[in-house]
Amino acid sequence: MAAGRLRTSKKRRRDVILFITALLLALVTWFVTNLSKEYPGIISVPVVAECNIDGHSNVSSNSVTVSARCRASGFRLVAAARAEKGNPVRVSFDRSHLYHAGGDVWYICGTAKNSYIDRFFGKETTVEGFITDTLEFTFASENSKKVPVNLVHSISFSPQYMATSPVKIQPDSVTVYGEVTRLEGVTEVNTMPLELMQVDKDRHGVLRLSPIRGVRTSVQEVSYSLEVARFVELPSKVKMEMRGAPEGKSFNVFPAVATVYIRCAFPLGGKDPSENFDLYIDYADFKSSITGRCVPRTGHLPAGVLGYRVEPEVFECFEVEGE
Repeated sequence: MAAGRLRTSKKRRRDVILFITALLLALVTWFVTNLSKEYPGIISVPVVAECNIDGHSNVSSNSVTVSARCRASGFRLVAAARAEKGNPVRVSFDRSHLYHAGGDVWYICGTAKNSYIDRFFGKETTVEGFITDTLEFTFASENSKKVPVNLVHSISFSPQYMATSPVKIQPDSVTVYGEVTRLEGVTEVNTMPLELMQVDKDRHGVLRLSPIRGVRTSVQEVSYSLEVARFVELPSKVKMEMRGAPEGKSFNVFPAVATVYIRCAFPLGGKDPSENFDLYIDYADFKSSITGRCVPRTGHLPAGVLGYRVEPEVFECFEVEGE
């Protein structure tokens, strides 16, 4: 009989546990189902701004609470209520969207805020309307100066290929920030090395800037562009000219004829590029030379000419009295 009472007691405990478990599962299911539905509500988010503004910190010293009427899941609304008292959201703003209010203060207002809805409230939130109209951020002034970007590169080309112009980088200068003593020693910012081998077509890409200890740069990377063309090299004999001598003076050049190797874009056009190719020594270059040895100049390169080299590279010049 005692054994029967024990079995009954165990069965009751088991039934109670099953009931409580079922009740908890029902409550969890109800809770999840209801919080998964969308509800209207007001979400407020503290925001710190990031933006590259010349002469100023790239992070605002203050945070601004952004409030809006939204539709979101119950989970999102609960999370937003907790986030309002937490750490601010850091949002990167486009410089063109910020207007200068004066001093160290910039603001964004109107429809420009719509571009940052996802970063303010998350992608799963639908904003029905902003409550906060104008967001004002303070970007503290910093010591700064603008320096050029130095491209560090090593480039080789496949046979009969060459660059049509030097490698272009954008931007070609950046603003650096830091203590005055550190800025004094910064005259340029190097890129990370660009190494291109056996190039036979245009190249484009992005390069990181080499970091400088204790200094911040307005951007962390630059874009580069290298235009490449196939060429054919044509040798030609060109008579040297003398230009710029004042009245009553003249000078001679030796040798009087140079061999010019003209690099032309392939395929060649119908006209011989050497017909309009000229080489000359400028009298001013001659007078400024101590030894009388001068490097020739050329006028406007004919269409289709990518470059040239001259043999010899240096010419002897002698002044003679005019008649």
